[in-house]
Amino acid sequence: MGTPRRAAVLGSPIAHSLSPVLHRAAYAALGLDTWSYDRFEVDEAGLPAFVAGLDDTWAGLSLTMPLKRAIIPLLDEISGTAASVEAVNTVVLTEDGRRVGDNTDIPGLIAALRERGVEKVESAAVLGAGATASSALAALARICAGPVTAYVRSEARAEEMRGWGDRLGVDVRTADWADAHRAFTTPLVIATTPAGSTDALAAAVPDAPGTLFDVLYHPWPTPLAAAWSQRGGAVLGGLDLLVHQAVLQVEQMTGVARAPLAAMRAAGEKALATA
Repeated sequence: MGTPRRAAVLGSPIAHSLSPVLHRAAYAALGLDTWSYDRFEVDEAGLPAFVAGLDDTWAGLSLTMPLKRAIIPLLDEISGTAASVEAVNTVVLTEDGRRVGDNTDIPGLIAALRERGVEKVESAAVLGAGATASSALAALARICAGPVTAYVRSEARAEEMRGWGDRLGVDVRTADWADAHRAFTTPLVIATTPAGSTDALAAAVPDAPGTLFDVLYHPWPTPLAAAWSQRGGAVLGGLDLLVHQAVLQVEQMTGVARAPLAAMRAAGEKALATA
């Protein structure tokens, strides 16, 4: 038997997280019998004590809301990718005791699109302006040659998105949420809004649309994703993002060269089907 190794996802609320399903499927496929992956309900106030209590059996942490920014002061180092959006969703605990933060949401989003044949686009649209929207902009900085239009509900949000665009080197233009249906003429639309927010837009999807990446995964498909698919467009969902970012987390935490994408996706699909 090898040395027990631990990893976990932290956040609040956390009961809904699919991360344990994905990571445990990876460990099983890789034969990592001594590895475990759990979930812990941890809020911002409880995070410092939790991190301080980690011993040398811990290999890594996954962070979800509201901890992606709160974890940063507790780390020894963060990657340039994480720094670009001030959000860490992955912590690797090194053999010499250092805590290193990264953001796998951004490369995960890019990898999910690449898997569907989307490597470069001339323009794109983002629906929403929250934390996921900034990660979407960071991904688009690498694959979008032209402007990105962000559809938002307030001038404050518009200003925030333009600020992220300046920081990330993206030509961000903003438009009112009332005109969000105009996004559907762009080759790539990334919907980052909460459940229900885009339902009323489903009727506005044109024939032969481009690619929709809707970051929700339960319930699935969303009305927008269903309408998009019915009209012949390519659709990616939140599970695509979740699996691809988890693949990168498994590789960083375990040191394996290639995590088992197919096994992880199958486990996630099964879990959602029975939810």
